[in-house]
Amino acid sequence: MNPDRTPDSQPYPSVPKVSVVVPIYNGIADIPDLIQCLFCQTYPKDQVEYLLVDNNSRDRTPDILQQAAQDAKSQGITLHPLTENQIQSSYAARNTGIKASTGEILAFTDADCRPIPQWLSLLVQPFANPKIGLVVGEISALPGKTLLEKHAERQGTLTQKHTIEHPFCPYGQTANLAIRRQALQEVGLFRPYMTTGGDADICWRIQRQTQWQLDFAETAIVQHRHRANLQEFRSQWQRYGRSNKYLHELHGVELQPKLTAKKTFYLLSRWLLKEFPITSGQIFTGKASFVDIIKTPVNLYGAWYRDLGQHKTQLDEKANKIDWL
Repeated sequence: MNPDRTPDSQPYPSVPKVSVVVPIYNGIADIPDLIQCLFCQTYPKDQVEYLLVDNNSRDRTPDILQQAAQDAKSQGITLHPLTENQIQSSYAARNTGIKASTGEILAFTDADCRPIPQWLSLLVQPFANPKIGLVVGEISALPGKTLLEKHAERQGTLTQKHTIEHPFCPYGQTANLAIRRQALQEVGLFRPYMTTGGDADICWRIQRQTQWQLDFAETAIVQHRHRANLQEFRSQWQRYGRSNKYLHELHGVELQPKLTAKKTFYLLSRWLLKEFPITSGQIFTGKASFVDIIKTPVNLYGAWYRDLGQHKTQLDEKANKIDWL
């Protein structure tokens, strides 16, 4: 893996056709900003297509996508609005986009992401190496307003530096991931009935079943919104737990150790008796912020819900199904 590329790096001479696939569910709040980011990409317009897949939204997402396609056409940009209404899963929606695509490289992001203008150019560069089948871009935080958003930003919750260092096998989250079409032809597409963990699954299948290698394009950045309230935070960490369980059943990955009452009591006691007083003093002197003082209880809260997701879920039998090109 080579994280040392910079935005000033020159693209390699051969410019491959790229298909950008974005699954969208009830996306009216996100689509305008996402579209603007896609329209601002520096990658050659005639070598990229955008496939935005509505996954059975209940708002005006389909209408907005149709308008976006017209706006794109007027600017010489290819944007195809698609629909996946048979399976309620972002992975099924991505498969719909892949099957309609024509690119040599498939790039993935999400509706609530904001790619920088050089995103595609930088994400595609590593594919100049014919051994590379997967490229992982970096995910950074959009400026946060709530304490939970600021906490997640401070923790680097979504950074791909964590996923590419996974002890089982490196992978990238589909918020910022590119895959060579040939690799998908060899191992299949996403498991359409999975609801979480499908990004790790497809990256692991490619690396463990083929000779394709993974690279990290650290400067190919998309910005992402962190969870702003407790309900979103709980849902996020329960999903992490479900993902752990699914990947355990599919690949034999070790489950996360359960957070016991004894360990919880120890961590809360240490926080109350040591961390809280020290951090409070640092806040008073301007060396810390209130975000620092809530670190331990928020992390414990997330771990509790991760445990809940991990231990109270079972992989649906249909999730073993793999779609093919």
